[in-house]
Formats: sequence, C-alpha cells, structure tokens
Amino acid sequence: MTPISQGQNVPFSKVRHTYGSVSQNFGDLYYPETAGPHPVIILLHGGFWRAAYGLDLMAGLAEDLAARGLAAWNVEYRRVGEPDGGWPNTLLDVAQATDYLRTLAGRYQIDLQRVVPIGHSAGGHLALWLAGRHRLPATSLLHTETPLALTAAISLAGAIDLEHVWQLNLGRGAASDFLGGSPSEQPERYAHASPAALLPLGIPPILVHGTADDNVPLIVSQQYMQKAQQAGDQVKLITLPGADHFALIDAQTPAWSATLQELDAVL
Repeated sequence: MTPISQGQNVPFSKVRHTYGSVSQNFGDLYYPETAGPHPVIILLHGGFWRAAYGLDLMAGLAEDLAARGLAAWNVEYRRVGEPDGGWPNTLLDVAQATDYLRTLAGRYQIDLQRVVPIGHSAGGHLALWLAGRHRLPATSLLHTETPLALTAAISLAGAIDLEHVWQLNLGRGAASDFLGGSPSEQPERYAHASPAALLPLGIPPILVHGTADDNVPLIVSQQYMQKAQQAGDQVKLITLPGADHFALIDAQTPAWSATLQELDAVL
C-alpha cells in the first residue's frame, strides 16, 4: 500500500448525508471511487464551538484525504448561538454523527476497523472527547451504550482541556459559553465534556500544534500531554516551529504533511 503521506491522485465523490433530526445534523462524505474498504477520517471543524464557523473550514482537508484513498466524513453540528447549541447538544450531535458511520458503511466501502477523528481547535476537543466518551458514567447526559470504536484521535491545535481553556479565557469566554458557566459553576459538565477529565482515553492521542499559535497556545497541548502520560496514555505531541493556528488546516502546508505522516503510522 502506498503511504498516505506520499500522495495519490484517486478520483472521489462527495455526497451529503443527514445523521439526525435537526437542520445542523448533516455531514459531507468524501469517498474514493476505488475498491475498498477505505479507512475513514472524521473531520471536526473548530471556531470555539460557535455558530459563526462551519464545516467548510475542513473541506480542503476532506478533498485531500479522499484523493489519497481515504474516506472523509466532514461533520456539522449544533453550535453556541444557534437554538439548543452548546451543552449538551454539540457533543450529542458529534457522537451521533460518529455512530452514523455504521449506517454509511452499509452503503459505502468504509472500514469501521480504521476510524480516526481529526479535529481542529474546538474540533480537536471534540475529536479527543469522542475517544474518551466510553469512560462516561451511565448517568451522564452524554453516555452512549455502544460508542463506535476508534483507532486513534488527532488534535490539531486543540482546545483539549476545557478547564485550562477557561483559565486562559481563550476565545473570550468560549468555554463558559459552551458549558454554561465556569468550572466551579458547572463542575459536572466540565468533568463529562473535557478530554482531560476523561483520561486515560485508552487509544493513542496525537497532538499537532504550532509554536506561533495565538488562538490556542501550545501550552494547552503541552499540559494535556503531561496529564495524559501520567494517566497512562501513549500520547504523542508534534510541535511545529513557526506554524500558526490555521496552517494546520491548510492542505498545502508542511503542518498538514506532518499530520499525514502520523495517519500513516496509525493506519
């Protein structure tokens, strides 16, 4: 098999699917027009969980992945500023979209044994949360009885520790807006929504982060890595000198090439 990172020119198609009952419950599936089954990458956009940003942020990565022979499931979800956005529905939507791959696998050549979420910024939080949701207590609003198993999870400049995000006041109160208050006001929400609170995830988290990131500073990934290692996860941090926040979702950058090399390793 040709390594993903070496690049291919595989023809692919794109089709939109609805995974739930509200208008934001949709995703674009990019799938190679070659014999499968194909690994599937779940793409989760950022924007500090707010309605101003959408799945178009990840469209370029989806096209690049499909041209390399992977299926890409670019997901939209309810966000803060929309009806019922934020806690808990943003998380419930992403979980439902992920488990909907079982339905899509019946129609497309998708390999459910090789599923990797990749998220950017707030989407990085969602990607690692998906990897940890099997650890939620049965009493949690976010609990899923049989969550789809993941191979790995990749955070691109992710807001992956919600208490730390709140402490740094990233996105001018983004964590409070998302969860309806501070960690002291909403301790259970932070405990159930933050990947850092769900450690160990039990699958390898891969963190990719630039040193010139002004939106989510590198220290967020560095401190998460320390917590994950202490909990027993085999976490990997790829530090990209001089890369800013948005270089990580530009398919033409060395930052994306570094992410593709990590995908090669886990797939």
